[in-house]
Amino acid sequence: MTSYKPGDIVLVEFAFTDGTGSKRRPALIVSSDIYNKNRQEVIVAAITSNIARVLLGDTRINDWEEAGLIYPSLVTGIIRTIKSSMIDRKLGALTKKDFQRVQETIGKAVQF
Repeated sequence: MTSYKPGDIVLVEFAFTDGTGSKRRPALIVSSDIYNKNRQEVIVAAITSNIARVLLGDTRINDWEEAGLIYPSLVTGIIRTIKSSMIDRKLGALTKKDFQRVQETIGKAVQF
């Protein structure tokens, strides 16, 4: 089993929020190391190349090429828990600076 860590970008089949289907897309691992190692699931945030619309919880990726993406992209506030077996492959990882920005932005959308 491949081990994933927070900040990794992976390729997954991501279900639409309205339940009408799914799309293969990059996603960001946002779950902690301890969560990933102790479960057969990971928590991911969808990544989109639709950068014209930025909503609450969305973060533009400044270093998208370095992260392994082929288009300018943003991490959305759309978060899912998926089985690790649903991950097709790792594409790359966010830079530390971009990942910190994602944590801050998603932190504004959820409250604990």
